[in-house]
Amino acid sequence: MYVEANGGLNQQRTSICNAVAVAGYLNATLLIPNFHFHSIWRDPSKFKDIYDEDYFISALKNDVRVVNKIPEYIMERFDNNLTNVYNFRIKAWSSIQYYKDVVLPKLLEEKIIRISPFANRLSFDAPPAVQRLRCLANYEALRFSSPILSLGETLVARMKELSANSGGKYVSVHLRFEEDMVAFSCCVFDGGEQEKEDMKKARERGWKGKFTKPGRVIRPGAIRINGKCPLTPLEVGLMLRGMGFDNNTYIFLASGKIYNAEKTMAPLLEMFPNLQTKEMLASEEELAPFQNFSSRMAAIDYTVCLHSEVFVTTQGGNFPHFLMGHRRYLHGGHSKTIRPDKRKMALLFDNPNIGWKSFKRQMLNMRSHSDSKGFELKRPSDSIYTFPCPDCMCHTNKSADSRSSSAT
Repeated sequence: MYVEANGGLNQQRTSICNAVAVAGYLNATLLIPNFHFHSIWRDPSKFKDIYDEDYFISALKNDVRVVNKIPEYIMERFDNNLTNVYNFRIKAWSSIQYYKDVVLPKLLEEKIIRISPFANRLSFDAPPAVQRLRCLANYEALRFSSPILSLGETLVARMKELSANSGGKYVSVHLRFEEDMVAFSCCVFDGGEQEKEDMKKARERGWKGKFTKPGRVIRPGAIRINGKCPLTPLEVGLMLRGMGFDNNTYIFLASGKIYNAEKTMAPLLEMFPNLQTKEMLASEEELAPFQNFSSRMAAIDYTVCLHSEVFVTTQGGNFPHFLMGHRRYLHGGHSKTIRPDKRKMALLFDNPNIGWKSFKRQMLNMRSHSDSKGFELKRPSDSIYTFPCPDCMCHTNKSADSRSSSAT
């Protein structure tokens, strides 16, 4: 079985874990997934550039056979070209039963099938045997490649050293204010005509006509009120200060290239002078091998966020969802995560009459609500990658120590 994993780092991760689950359920051999080159992320990295391929194959050997090459006698039937292999176009969120009833007969007939694209092509709800394979892939088999893991762990150590006065505890914040995110959101910020022009170009470059289709109406105000706009660096700073984090707090900021960073980042850095990014923590020489590869850079961010005392997510997406699940898995089901109510925040930020005391009270309530969530169980429609309990955590004899040393 050959799949093409599309999207960014964590959407590809979904594809990999789902592919392991489907292959195992169908008793099929899985070819190491191919990463589809995307016009937005523009990262040509292969599986082995991001993950430890040998470890992945070895960790799954008792459950799923994984190979990095298709046997010659099979490839000859397709003129040694994988694009000639029959490609299944599978609907999003298909059930595992669909794979058994529809995909398996074709696989037995052809001996090899291709599924492209593969992201989100398997339902969140599945039998325990399928969920177990997803857990095994995500939390045990997927380990970042040595160069990524080495630098990631080095940066974790540096953050803990910098925050030694706080017991080595630091806060990680995932900020989504890159140009592509701002453009895709269709929200309006305070950049005036220049911002309007930049966003127009970015939308056309990345999504060619998607936002200019006849009849499409974009209402930035409604998007903001619905809590769909990414928080600006200023808003993140005000939120954190309101939640009680003072200017001595050590913050690790996980992000791509911030839009108009010189202007937009200034207030956040003023509020939190101990803020660090991977670019600030690592030397140019250390970052050079990863610099032009967005997925490898995101993997470094992921590693540093994974080991923070508190994780703050400011926008939805695969990165925070996987990270929240991974942190729950490492910390016995509970990890400190702050997920702001962005609808409420939009109303607070847009209220000209609100005073600091009132704003701070609202922020402290929001933080308290996030912290009190505690041990959350997966509901039927939830992702196992965000809510690993009970499926990934209640049938294992492994200790917390063994969990913490794997899948990072």
